[in-house]
Amino acid sequence: MKVGFVGLGIMGHPMALNLLKGGHELFVYGKRTLPAPVREAGATVCDTLKSIAERAEVIVIMVPDTPDVRDVLFSADGIAAGLSAGKTVVDMSSISPIETKEFAAEIAEKGCDYVDAPVSGGEVGARAASLTIMVGGSQKAFDRVKPLFELMGKNITLVGEVGAGQTTKVANQIIVALTIEAVGEALLFASKAGADPAKVRQALMGGFASSRILEVHGERMIKRTFDPGFRIELHQKDLNLALSGARALGLSLPNTATTQELFNAATPLGGKGWDHSGLVRVLEHLAGHKVAKD
Repeated sequence: MKVGFVGLGIMGHPMALNLLKGGHELFVYGKRTLPAPVREAGATVCDTLKSIAERAEVIVIMVPDTPDVRDVLFSADGIAAGLSAGKTVVDMSSISPIETKEFAAEIAEKGCDYVDAPVSGGEVGARAASLTIMVGGSQKAFDRVKPLFELMGKNITLVGEVGAGQTTKVANQIIVALTIEAVGEALLFASKAGADPAKVRQALMGGFASSRILEVHGERMIKRTFDPGFRIELHQKDLNLALSGARALGLSLPNTATTQELFNAATPLGGKGWDHSGLVRVLEHLAGHKVAKD
């Protein structure tokens, strides 16, 4: 396929590379500096977002937040300006499910399909093409773009109509945030009590408490490797979506709210750019004790 790709950040550029490796022709935005591997792999550089949409059959968007997606789509020289009937827009960002439906309605007026397909798995999953991809859209649109998803991920699920992918991602981020917080508390408790947190983690990995977060982020907490990964400020954005959605639905998400407050406390500690496993540093600050030495 001829594929446009907008958003060549920490996760976006390895995802784009996997599409190139899969034999697809890639069109990218050249306004900002491109990652060298994308340029060297043969991506075609376009001067405007409109030009990407004019030249591509499928346009993939992978940017940080809802306003960024809106700008990519609907700015004066944006993607929507270059669309023609029959094309497909795939938003793989993590944004508002409500505004996703609004964006999709505007794109549908141009005779184009819209698919929301946020991902989980972080930079490691993006590089390994092992992302979990949560999809909202029609069966027809999903079938069309699934070969692209298969080059970027392993667990690919059509959850429902447009917006369902973003709803699933918000649910994912609730689970991830609360589990990071739980792992941080557990390792902090173990360390303060005098146990070796590395050996505690090893023991727990063989029991019912085992999880991918204990495996990966528990190790980060012990080895003090808090370079992102997935930044705390981005997880704050996702929990804001959860909490605002809960208000709209008349739900209480008390532990989500508490974990968001802990993320908020990372900012004055200089931590909004830490990997989200760095939440443990907030717990350590409150306790006056570290899981392990920096």
